[in-house]
Amino acid sequence: MGKVAQLVMGPAGSGKSTYCRTMLTHSQSIKRSFHLVNLDPAAENFEYEPTVDIRELITLDDVMEELQYGPNGGLIYCMEFLIENLDWFEEELQDYEDDYLVIDCPGQIELYTHFTIMRQIVEMLQRLNYRVCGVYILDSQFIEDTSKFFAGVMSAMSAMLQLEIPHINVMSKMDLVGTTKKQSELDRFFDVDTSLLLEDANKETRSKFHDLNRALVRLIDEYNMVNLLPLNINDEDSVTLILDHIDRAVQYGEDLEPKEPRDEEFEEEGGYGEMD
Repeated sequence: MGKVAQLVMGPAGSGKSTYCRTMLTHSQSIKRSFHLVNLDPAAENFEYEPTVDIRELITLDDVMEELQYGPNGGLIYCMEFLIENLDWFEEELQDYEDDYLVIDCPGQIELYTHFTIMRQIVEMLQRLNYRVCGVYILDSQFIEDTSKFFAGVMSAMSAMLQLEIPHINVMSKMDLVGTTKKQSELDRFFDVDTSLLLEDANKETRSKFHDLNRALVRLIDEYNMVNLLPLNINDEDSVTLILDHIDRAVQYGEDLEPKEPRDEEFEEEGGYGEMD
């Protein structure tokens, strides 16, 4: 199947680690070999032990203690340190020739908008013949605040432009969305309806910002890049749908050869059955 990697990105608290955990759990049910890669030097606990972990190279706590950096500056320092030591990362990946990587990334938006750090990581993965798909996570609670939602849309679009890889945008925590919203209302967020910004944000902002809102709407409409897939971690069909989109984006499985069933699989399925 070749090498495949999901690069899981998004703002802090958007549900990236939960998404990674859900994907790894789902991989067991569909009998795929997924491996978790942690690129967040501030991460604490994982339900699945990462097979590659940046904290073995550098941790945010150490940087903050030794260099007296704050959390944000310390995290940028950690990621720049990783870029300076990409040979370590490459060596860690040598044992995963034909496996599927789910890469949990930090939540600092600057990494996907202002710096070239994530792009350099993508280029390194591509050099190692990985087919990389960006997965950008936005919290469903953003739909309660239209201005915040469009800030998320702009950050997702910026990441898509910066990285230039197949890209899937996901609205997480749909299990927490109340039943008061109709499907038609939600669809306006999934298939981004920019008129929402002018309708709602203009009500909440002073008139001097209305021209800015219109300019943002034109920008989003002209690029027309961001659509979102809803993720409910309690709904297997929701998880399957997202993985199907990622599979198509990276052309997963197109290079697989048909396999003969193993004897035990043949017996479990009851053999060939009776012939007519």
